[in-house]
Amino acid sequence: MSGRSIPVSCNKDCGGGCPLLATVEDGRISHIGNNPLGGQFQTGCVRGYEMPRAVYAPDRILKPLMRTGPRGSGQFREAEWPEALDLVAQRLAEVQGAHGPGSILALAGFASGRGALHSTQRLTKRFLALLGGYSEITGGYSSAAADFVTPYVLGTSLGGIDAATLQHAELILLWGANVSDTRLGCETNARILEAKRRGVEVIVVDPRRSASVRKLGTRWIPVRPGTDAALMLAILYVWLDQGLVDRHFVETYSDGFPALEAHVLGQDDGSPKEPAWAEALCGTPAETIVELAQQYGTTHPTALIPGLSIQRTIGGEDAIRLAIALQVASGNLGRPGGSSGALTWDKLPHPRMARMPVPPNPAGAAIPVVRWPDAVLNGPSGGFPISIKAIYNVGSNYVVQGSDLHKSIRAFQQVEFAVCHDYTLTPTARHCDVVLPATTFLERDDIVFPGGGNYLLYSQRAVPPRPQARDDYVIFCELAERLGFGSAFSEGRSREEWLRHFLANSEVPDVEVFRQTGIYWGADQQRVALSDFVGDPGAHPLDTPSGKVQIKSPAYARLGGSAVPTSRILPADARFPLRLITPHPRFRTHSQYDNIAWFKEKEPQELCIHPADATPRGISSGDEVLIQSPQGRVRIPARVTEDIMPGVVSLLEGAWPAFDADGTDTAGSANVLTSTEPTLPSQATRTHSVLVEVERA
Repeated sequence: MSGRSIPVSCNKDCGGGCPLLATVEDGRISHIGNNPLGGQFQTGCVRGYEMPRAVYAPDRILKPLMRTGPRGSGQFREAEWPEALDLVAQRLAEVQGAHGPGSILALAGFASGRGALHSTQRLTKRFLALLGGYSEITGGYSSAAADFVTPYVLGTSLGGIDAATLQHAELILLWGANVSDTRLGCETNARILEAKRRGVEVIVVDPRRSASVRKLGTRWIPVRPGTDAALMLAILYVWLDQGLVDRHFVETYSDGFPALEAHVLGQDDGSPKEPAWAEALCGTPAETIVELAQQYGTTHPTALIPGLSIQRTIGGEDAIRLAIALQVASGNLGRPGGSSGALTWDKLPHPRMARMPVPPNPAGAAIPVVRWPDAVLNGPSGGFPISIKAIYNVGSNYVVQGSDLHKSIRAFQQVEFAVCHDYTLTPTARHCDVVLPATTFLERDDIVFPGGGNYLLYSQRAVPPRPQARDDYVIFCELAERLGFGSAFSEGRSREEWLRHFLANSEVPDVEVFRQTGIYWGADQQRVALSDFVGDPGAHPLDTPSGKVQIKSPAYARLGGSAVPTSRILPADARFPLRLITPHPRFRTHSQYDNIAWFKEKEPQELCIHPADATPRGISSGDEVLIQSPQGRVRIPARVTEDIMPGVVSLLEGAWPAFDADGTDTAGSANVLTSTEPTLPSQATRTHSVLVEVERA
């Protein structure tokens, strides 16, 4: 293809971080494809290839918007930048002056979360910290339970692997991990496909026949959402019963396994965790559990790759603890071709590179991400640290992506002031008073940290920004000047000077080569977390009380959890007999692209339901159905399919809502149905522990 090729990389909230090339002809991006310097395994996806559709979208925001109607109405007028910035600075100063530090909530997401400079999270926190303080969101919707609990088991959150090590695996378990759609690292999908081609079994444990089942899997094992821990306990039972536990490995590298063994055998509660016990909870046949356990327990090395879905449930913390315990009990931890059992995605260090520094938050107010609407609505009377009176939203669509969408809307409606940066009028932007038009990653230079792997990416500006769109950094610089701390925020550096500063404080030896090629490779491309510990546990003890993998954790128990990992499952409710899952779509990055017709047409929003559940309800494919939970109602077409297990229904997350007169969503926005009640003790989201009923509309 003719034209100029420019190295770029998606700075988006996905599991990738891919080396790409943008072709520019006559000042316009005509094509995006793979950067050949990434090699055969480093490939992008349709969301990155089709990003120009967002850059040139007809509804792209190209001037600041000032609200003229009720919040959420979409009624705005265009304004010039000085007027919009003056108002934002004035209102922020008024709110903080009247209500004190912490009264402004930072809702900064990862829509541009991977950049050294253009990180929506880091820039927002830096700005609000220098303003005097803010209420900070802790954790994330993606992996809060796993991030919370893993250090109690491993002494670190860095439990990942480089995808290249999968060439040594003899068995791969994708446990709730749809790597074909969610990526979980740029090259993971391609590496697993290569393993399958050389004869490695790839078993996918998932409530639905996902793209990973169809493209990568050699076997699909359905399991009810939120019951993964029960299935893991039953596998351990089979191993104990059949002598498949690697006792030497367990004794050498872990502490507390006898307590877990007693729990699995029922010696502590009188309930042995046999396959028949798990079948009643998981819906997975006992004979299937035995077959899986035998194959897993006799095949070495095995890489267990857990998806983020298994820890987005009630008791999701223990699913991760038990996945680690399985890898210890089978001797697969810390070995090439194996894994730790903890999250593998983005859980190893990147090559050394500085990034935008974030000062301490003077307000010190912290709120678990799933509870932010409750904090806004209830404040100190609800047990939260401060009354929130303003929201600063950058690079996020929290109204759609936060649990309990109706509650999120009420929170935005209650605050005195709300502002956001975005390049399209999202449902969250519609609930703000001022919307400032931001650039996309194709309109600016940045250094990008990938979603996994030992490399860095340089993403050049492919085209100039659309008229009047500005980088988040520039917006914050101008606001900081108006509020009296401009020099403190910028430290006297332009965007280009910050990037030069980061590169000067990095391990990249040739900056110009990095800029031109778009990729820098770290020295070791086959890292396995904890390999040094497994190689010499005396010389490299873990940062746990025992110096070993902490299977039993009294410290975790003191927080309200169980000392020994167990199974906690959302109790059944006769009013809502079906379990809802909300997987990631292939043609959206969460809620991004839902405003673009091309993407929507590729992946219709519909409810997947098994014939065993559809038939007694009189539901056929194409029928409109009403989905109800205690939080809300959604009306959407149904697709009757055996690609979902009985008792479970599936609705892709990220669709923008559209409400009818009685408040029923007609677009299929999944978080209309979810709850802000967290899993404990991590205070993380439990969006795969949702009970619903479905009826023909």
